[in-house]
Amino acid sequence: MLRPVSAVLAVTLHRIDAVVLKLTKGRHTVTEIVGLPIVQLTTIGAKTGQLRTMPLVRLMDGERIALIASNFGRRHNPGWYYNLTANPRCTVHFNGRTEEYRARPAEKGEREKYWQMAASYYQGYDLYKVRAPHRVIPVMILEPLKSLSR
Repeated sequence: MLRPVSAVLAVTLHRIDAVVLKLTKGRHTVTEIVGLPIVQLTTIGAKTGQLRTMPLVRLMDGERIALIASNFGRRHNPGWYYNLTANPRCTVHFNGRTEEYRARPAEKGEREKYWQMAASYYQGYDLYKVRAPHRVIPVMILEPLKSLSR
């Protein structure tokens, strides 16, 4: 992914995906065109306390969902990462269903597993790591609340 393309997509893709999701009643996104599966993540804003919904690439691992906070290799982590850090409870919508999850940062070995999985889906993740050498790109693990209460 070329840096200028990433710069444009970083500020527009989630908005375009949100519109396409609305028009297709939550069934499709532009991001899916490149073969990346999407979830709609709803978090509580760390600063505002308001609900924030973002379409994000998902990595499934059983009932768990891993999210890569690459922010297209930009200088800072994405807002949704800070929202989950401040308020780990979130809602995820995909495949026609909505469920509640609790987020946590991936542990060291776990992070590497999900990073490799992400890079196998989309090589741009490795480029994002090169563009953001000043930070370790976080990986967040979402676990269904129903599983945590068992």
